[in-house]
Amino acid sequence: MTRVRFGLVALAASAALFATAAAQVPTPALPKADVDPKMPHFLVCAKACDDCARICDLCAAHCANIVADGKKEHLETLRTCQDCATVCSAAARVVAKEGPMSDLICAACADVCKRCGDACEKHAADPIMKRCADECRKCEKECRAMLAHAKATPATPK
Repeated sequence: MTRVRFGLVALAASAALFATAAAQVPTPALPKADVDPKMPHFLVCAKACDDCARICDLCAAHCANIVADGKKEHLETLRTCQDCATVCSAAARVVAKEGPMSDLICAACADVCKRCGDACEKHAADPIMKRCADECRKCEKECRAMLAHAKATPATPK
């Protein structure tokens, strides 16, 4: 039990350190719109997806510790966070390069983030799960905004 508590304390300290370090990293300037008017939306969306993937991975590890302590009701949230991290990571890679499937992966990512955010929000008293819910909400919002601003690129040439 002491090992689990030490692990949770270390996880919380790591999350706090990560948040402090992330706040100190300057945000790179987005390219000018004259390059491609859609590019800023793609890059903002890709960053939100990447951020969400990292926090969902953190939350999944946190849920694994909770499940190990015997609270099996967190197993479904653990699996939801794992799936969300996977989809967000894929979306970040596709969207960052303005791939022709960006519209499809963003639509899926927004829906997955909605579900994951809802699942983690049920445990909002836990700061890690609240942070996960918040990141999922941000990612969902940015994916939907990107979809609204970017015309869908056909998957195959006509």
